Amino acid sequence: MQPPASPRPAPRLQVHQLQSALAGPYSFALAAGQCLTISGPSGSGKSLLLRMLCDLDPNTGEALLDGLPRSGMSAPAWRAQVVYQPAEPAWWLPAAGEHFTPGHMARVRELLPQLKLSPALLETETSRLSTGERQRMALIRSLACGPKVLLLDEPTAALDPEAVAATEALLQREVAAGLSLILVTHSSAQARTLGHRHMTMRERILHEDAA
Repeated sequence: MQPPASPRPAPRLQVHQLQSALAGPYSFALAAGQCLTISGPSGSGKSLLLRMLCDLDPNTGEALLDGLPRSGMSAPAWRAQVVYQPAEPAWWLPAAGEHFTPGHMARVRELLPQLKLSPALLETETSRLSTGERQRMALIRSLACGPKVLLLDEPTAALDPEAVAATEALLQREVAAGLSLILVTHSSAQARTLGHRHMTMRERILHEDAA
């Protein structure tokens, strides 16, 4: 007699009837080490979904992280594990390096060369960085937190082809290591490169694309 099969682990992220006055409801699940790409016209609701997932905008419904409900966590505890990076990330201190804790620095210095960035940029005023440098530095800031789920809104929109390739290669490595990624992109090539699953947002409604 064979032993009973081990129970399947809960998905990394489960979303149940998540909605706001502006968008939804949305329901889907995402496994650890899986990338979900979302495309759709500007204004269709993609960013609204990401903001609801990280609990920045008022919403109803439920989201679970490794089976634990968001409703049972404080907002900071949830956002420390489900990290949202908007298309235009904010910088509130003069230099990029001031946004990292000492405990983050080993990880930061590991990531900088992977994104073709010099460590000297950590000491440079963020206002003097190019848009692409700020965008890549923001990705380092997001990854240095060690999130379980990363929500990225057009993270390569301002990058040249070499920087896009470096960013995609880094994200592939992070997903392979267990990160769950939801990526909003207008690039069908990027969606094919990174996505295990693909969804399209149309008029605030999310549609699963055929495999």
